[in-house]
Parts: sequence; structure tokens; C-alpha cells
Amino acid sequence: MGLNHPPVPTPENSAMSDRREFLKTSAAAATISAATLTAATTTSQPASAAPAGSNERMRIGFIGPGGRGFGAHVKSLCKHHEAGRKIDLVAVAEVFESQRDKVADYIEKATKTKPAKYVDYRDMIEKENLDAVCIGTPDHWHHRQTIDALEAGLNVYCEKPMTKTVQEAFDVEDKWRASGKVMQVGVQSTSLPVWNEVNALLREGKLGKVLGFQTEYFRNSDVGQWRYYKLTPDMTPKTIDWKRWLGTEHDLAEDVPFDREVYKQWRRFWPFGSGMFTDLFVHRTTSMLKATGLRVPGRVVGAGGVYLEYDGRDVPDVATVVADFNEGVQGLITATMCNQESRVNQLIRGHYGTFAFGNGESFDGFDFIPERGPVTHVRQEAERITTNPIDNTTMAHFANWLDACEAGDPSLCNNQPDLGAAAMSVVNLGAQSYRQGKVFFVDEDHKISDQDPGWAAKWEERSANGGPVAHIPGWNAGEYGSKQRDPDYMQYGGPWLNGKDPAEG
Repeated sequence: MGLNHPPVPTPENSAMSDRREFLKTSAAAATISAATLTAATTTSQPASAAPAGSNERMRIGFIGPGGRGFGAHVKSLCKHHEAGRKIDLVAVAEVFESQRDKVADYIEKATKTKPAKYVDYRDMIEKENLDAVCIGTPDHWHHRQTIDALEAGLNVYCEKPMTKTVQEAFDVEDKWRASGKVMQVGVQSTSLPVWNEVNALLREGKLGKVLGFQTEYFRNSDVGQWRYYKLTPDMTPKTIDWKRWLGTEHDLAEDVPFDREVYKQWRRFWPFGSGMFTDLFVHRTTSMLKATGLRVPGRVVGAGGVYLEYDGRDVPDVATVVADFNEGVQGLITATMCNQESRVNQLIRGHYGTFAFGNGESFDGFDFIPERGPVTHVRQEAERITTNPIDNTTMAHFANWLDACEAGDPSLCNNQPDLGAAAMSVVNLGAQSYRQGKVFFVDEDHKISDQDPGWAAKWEERSANGGPVAHIPGWNAGEYGSKQRDPDYMQYGGPWLNGKDPAEG
């Protein structure tokens, strides 16, 4: 579902004023109302995909290999090609002439095969007999290009975030399930073995009842986030197919004057991205969802503001998202783009203990911090739980995708679209909550509303009835860490009905 923007006026002054007026107007119009965030998904598992294709070798094309698309997608797969994987990098679709030539030249040098070059990715899909595509375009293109690829019978690697909106995310999940194709979402930290290891421990009750997670992604810069992407003189309307980049043909964005800032630093502006919410928060959120087994939240609220980086951006430099899940777990994702030396530790908390992961995604273990014995009534010692570190998670993530494609098994991917959609529902609803000043609720059919269905009342009623305690998916530890004892003196509690002491029976 595209965003409906009003016509954007073009004031008769400097180009910078033109840009700021456009962004100010379209950013306000891009705010998604709760009514446009309604979607439903199926619960069926994806069908078995055919192996990589009729070709003995897997033919891969690249859509929009810019910064991440070139630095991670192209270069990683060139290394996998060199290592002997049965893949051929056969085509590049890119709207920027210089970038298109740069990427094609790199592939030719690395693989000794000259790739075909296209401006329109649809021409590439139609003509190149592909088995798979890698999508590295700005967020507002992900949904359409993914759908087009899946409908063409291709396996897909799509850079995070999976889509621009929650509606689009659920749509991609549905299309993927129906297609039976392999799809990997590019949150490379999901290929760390630690998250599956943590999930097993949580389900076994290591922490008792799981209560919440907290995570972060702090940064700092003297030029402002995303302004470190350099603007160059060769970026011009003659070398960049601007309308195609905007997606005006598909109503993905307004037809506005060419602007190098918007083209290269698009994450700063709402019509094309959502700043830290979808560039950074989605990384850590996806890992936490994978570790806990949680998926779509029941309640989301976001907060923050632009408190320092007054460089014409739309998106905040300080932000926090709080997501509450029907499994009785709360997630906290917080950060600032203006401080990184006092980061919040990544944690998962339970009634009987905590897993502490530190920061980042490169670690060889995590700490178990037990709660006090008088609370748990079991003997637990603090311990360091080791895990196998991975030096290059991006290479591992692409290897996982290739393995799944070669096996024709979508379930082998470490970050499938159901997880991608769940992460989007957290971070994007957090962004929309920040922008609109609303709290969003998601029902079991994935219908999203800003009307409270009685979230607090649901939990209060459960307390009044004495439970039951809700748990993460796959919980198999019974009541361990999920019960409180009633002290003897609680027999004196309760209402006095008709003047009778409840302790007297």
C-alpha cells in the first residue's frame, strides 16, 4: 500500500530551500494513519521450494547495489564464488550510471565473467534467466521489488528492513508463504548461533518466566548520522535515473527536483526511510525476537525527538520504542545518534535470572546473572555461557541463504520473512507512534489500530483470577519460575463481606 502524498509546491528560491520545503511537506503527508496499517497473514508454513533452478549453477542478479548492496551483497558473493560456490553473478540493475559500471567491473574482475547491465530491474528479471536476486535499494522500493521477484519464481535476499511499512511487511510474508521460494532478510546477526542457543535455554526455563528484553544501537558523529555518505559531482540528473529511483511510476514517492542529499542520504527523510528505527533498531530487535521466539507485538509506543542534529533531517536523533507482547514480555529498544560510549547493555530478563550480552554482535559468550536464593528457592550460580563467535556475520548470512537455495528449503534461512515482518511491526509502529503521538495495538489477525482494546484490563483480570502466566513460544518448563508462594499471613487478606473476617473461613 503506497503512501498518499499531496502535491508538493516548489518555492522560487534556492535548491536547498526547494529540498527542505519538499521534505517538510511530504514528511508530514507520509504519516501513516492507523486505518492504512491493517493487514492479515496466513499461519501456514512455506511450501518446499525447488532447488536453485534448472541451471546447475545458481544465476544471481543484483537490484540497486549501492553502498550496502555493493559492499556486502556483491563483494560477499564474489568471495563465495571464489571459494567454489556454484553461483554466477550475471547481471546488475542500477539507476546510477557510475555505480552500475563500478559494480559490473568489480564482478568481472573478481569472477572473470562480464555481467549484463540494466537500468530497470524488471528488464533484468525478464531477460537473464535468473534463479535469485539480491535487493539493496532504499526502503521504499523493497516491497515492490520483492513481490516482483517472488512472482517471477526467484529466490530473494532483501536488505533490511524488509519493507517500508508494516502493511507491506505482512504482504511480503503472505506472498513468500504462497510462493515456496527461499527468502532471506539481511539482518546478518541472525546467523549467529547464539540466538538459537539462547532460545533453547529460555524455553527450558533457565531464567524462569521471561519478562522482558532490552537492546540498543548507539552511535555518534561530528557530521550527523547518514551524512557521512559522500555527495559527489558526478551525481547528476544525467547520470542517475531520478524518477526511477523515486518510483514515481508506481506512486512510491512524489516527483520532486533532483537532490544529491536525498539520493545518497535518504535515511534522513521519512518518504524513503525511517532513520534509526529501520536502519539500526531493526538489527537488535530481530536478534531479540529470534532469541525469545516472540513475533508480532500486541502494543507498541515510540518516543524521542531531534535534539541535536539540526541538519535538515526529518528523523530523530534520540528515540525509544517499547513493545509489549501477548506472551507477557516487554521489549525496550533505545538509542541516541549523538553518544556511543555509555551504551545500554543488551539483556533478557526472567523471574529467576538474566542473560547479559554486552553490546554489538561480536562476542564469544554471555553471562547468566541469577536472582537471589530467597526469591528463587533454588541454588544457581553466576556463569559464563560460551558460544562460537563468527568473524564475518555477513559472509555467514549469505552462506546460509545459498545453502537454503541449493537445498530448496525456505526453512533453512536464519531470517525468514515472518521474522522480518515481526521486526518491522515493532520498529515501524514505534516510528509511527513517535510521529503521531499514538499507541498502536495489534490483534491476533494482525489488524492494527490506535484504539485500546483493553490492554491493561486484560492483565488486571488475569491477576484477579490468579493467572495463568503467559509464556514465550515453545515454553516447556512447566511452572518453574512462574509461581509465587502465598505467605501464611495472606490468609488475613480479602474483603470483609457482611462484616465477616475472611480468615475465619
